[in-house]
Amino acid sequence: MLNTMVANAPVFLLVAVRCFALIMTLPLFSTRAVPRIAKVTLAAYFAYLIFPQISLTGGAYASYAEFIRPDGAFNLEYVLLLLGEGMIGIIIGFFISLIFAVFSTAGQFFAFQMGFAASEVYDALSQVENPLMGQFLNLVAMLVFMQNHWFQSLFSGGLVSSFDSLNAFSIVVHNKDLAVFMLSGLTSLFRDALIIALPLMGTLFLINVTMGILSKAAPQMNLLAEGFPILILTAFFVLSILLPYFLDFFINSFSQGFNELQRLFRVLGPGGSV
Repeated sequence: MLNTMVANAPVFLLVAVRCFALIMTLPLFSTRAVPRIAKVTLAAYFAYLIFPQISLTGGAYASYAEFIRPDGAFNLEYVLLLLGEGMIGIIIGFFISLIFAVFSTAGQFFAFQMGFAASEVYDALSQVENPLMGQFLNLVAMLVFMQNHWFQSLFSGGLVSSFDSLNAFSIVVHNKDLAVFMLSGLTSLFRDALIIALPLMGTLFLINVTMGILSKAAPQMNLLAEGFPILILTAFFVLSILLPYFLDFFINSFSQGFNELQRLFRVLGPGGSV
């Protein structure tokens, strides 16, 4: 096996670049907490497992045969193929990141009404400043993602199947389909985030309206001082009730996201169409 990899080093490098680009953009793996050497090693390991299934005589990599020299020398065409393979890995990882961004965005929607808008901390998963509630939902989503073995499905199913249908020319030929896919992912992000946050936003809005009416009726009650504790306690109470439903929604979001990713592979594959 090692001799075959050395003899076909340009093909192995193409596979490794796609795996490495995916790992560098995938949630949890892309954080600085994971050492760079571990990311490179993991990418090389996946490339080692996938490489025996790759052939220049058939499949998606058959169109690469004329751009890879028999002596293994690099040229400009091969460098562009490496960039295309890296772009495919980035697209897959970015789409998975969009799914996790749904839960982080949902937390941002109702964190302001809870009074937690100023309590932003650095989120190691999304690598941005995130309110506490957004980070909480993000961590819950990560636990659901790992508990349901979606990481295994992503690498064993999504990554492997991408090599069966996608190559660097796919993202050039089907650039319009790819743009529509990414824009639909952004649309789903805000739609799903609003669905998650709407029960809490509605409840907190009613409380704010009620306190506003009471403060006008009895200004001496000083409801502003008691308003924030009431909002925080009510929000946590509603969140504890809705959490089981949120978990089901998280699972459905991941399932739907993987189905959309599989549909993208079919669209960008040979003879694919929307």
